[in-house]
Amino acid sequence: MKILVINCGSSSLKYQLFDMENEEVLVKGLVERIGIEGSRLVQKKNGDEFIIEEPMENHTQAVGHVFDALVDSENGVLSSLDEIDAVGHRFVHGGEKMTKSALIDDEVKEAINEAAKFAPLHNPANLMGLKACEELLPNVPNVAVFDTAFHQTMPAKTFLYGIDYKYYEQEAIRKYGFHGTSHNYITKRAADLLGKDLSQTNIISAHLGNGSSITAVKEGKSFDTTMGLTPLEGLVMGTRSGDLDPTVVTYIEEKENLSPSQMNDLLNKKSGVLGVSGVSSDFRDLEEAANNGNQRAQYALDMFTTRAKRYIAGYMAEIERCDAIVFTGGIGENSIELREEMMKGFEQFGIKIDKEANEVRGGEHIISTEDSKVKVMVVATNEELMIARDTQNLVK
Repeated sequence: MKILVINCGSSSLKYQLFDMENEEVLVKGLVERIGIEGSRLVQKKNGDEFIIEEPMENHTQAVGHVFDALVDSENGVLSSLDEIDAVGHRFVHGGEKMTKSALIDDEVKEAINEAAKFAPLHNPANLMGLKACEELLPNVPNVAVFDTAFHQTMPAKTFLYGIDYKYYEQEAIRKYGFHGTSHNYITKRAADLLGKDLSQTNIISAHLGNGSSITAVKEGKSFDTTMGLTPLEGLVMGTRSGDLDPTVVTYIEEKENLSPSQMNDLLNKKSGVLGVSGVSSDFRDLEEAANNGNQRAQYALDMFTTRAKRYIAGYMAEIERCDAIVFTGGIGENSIELREEMMKGFEQFGIKIDKEANEVRGGEHIISTEDSKVKVMVVATNEELMIARDTQNLVK
C-alpha cells in the first residue's frame, strides 16, 4: 500500500510518500510561498533534488504540482497517480469531537470547521489541502490525523481552566494540547525500547523545537500537557511567549493601544526567546550569542530550561511513577548542552545524565547512567510515519 502524507500550513505544504509494505519513504518534498510571489517546490529522492518554480496561487495548484512531481518521468517515483492508495492529512485542531484519527466524511469536515475557531491559521489551510486531494484524486480515501487527539484522554482536573465553568460548557474553552502525533509516536516507541507493555508505560515526553511541548503520559495515555487551548500556552518557545500572567495581555493592549488581533500576533510571533534575546528564534543562534557574552540570549536560554525543569518535575509527581524522560524534536534530539542543562538538579531524585552518552544527536539512545532511577532517552520523532500508519489502519 502506498500512502501520501500531506501537512498543509497557511502558505506551505510538506509531503512524504510511503510504501507501507516496509514503511519506506519513497520521496519527500516541500512547497513554499503558496499564494506569494516566488512559489517553489523542492522534492528529494535518494539525496537528489527536483525543483519546480511556478506560481501557485492556492493549495489546489500546489497539490497539483506535488502530483506532477510524483509522476515526473525522470524525477518521480510513480508511473501513475493510481498507485496512491490513500492520503493522510495532518490537522492541527480536532476540538472535543475528534478523539482519534478518522476517515474523512461530511461529519468529520463539520467537526474540523467547528474547531477552526481555535486554529484559524491552520485548520482552513489543512482543509484546502484536503479539498485539492478530493478534486484531483476523487476515488482515493482521505484520513484526518489530529494534533489534539492524543490528549483527549486527559482528565478534567488537568484540562479545565480556572474560569467560570460556563465557558467550558458553552464555548468548549479548555486545554487541548498539541504535538499529539509526535507524543503518541514517542510513547509507543519508548514502550518498545523499555520492553514494557504500553498500558504499563509512564513517561515524560519532551518535544522541544521552535514550538515546544511536554506531555505527562500515564499508562500509555496523555495525562497532562503544556500547550493549551492553542499552542501558545506552556514553555517559552521560539516566538511564542508561553505561560504569563493574563494581566500582562490587558496591560500591553491598553498601553500600546493594540487590538486583540495585534496582541495575538505579538504573543505568537514576536515573543518567546526571540523577544527576550532580540537575537533570533533559533536556539543555535542563541547558544552562539550567549557563548559570546550576550546576556539577553543567556536569559532566553535560562528561561527555556528553567520552565522545562518545572514541568518535568511537576509531571513526574502527577503520574506518580516515571519510567523514562524522553527528549525529541529539533532541540530535544540535537542540543547536547540544553539536555544537560535541563536535567541539572534532578540528581536529588536519583536521575543522572551520563555526559559521554549524552554526546549524541538524533537516533535512539539512553543517555542516563546505569544506576539512574529513571531512564533518560533521546528518541527521534516521526510524525509522518505515525500519520501513514493511522491512515493504513483506517483504510484497511
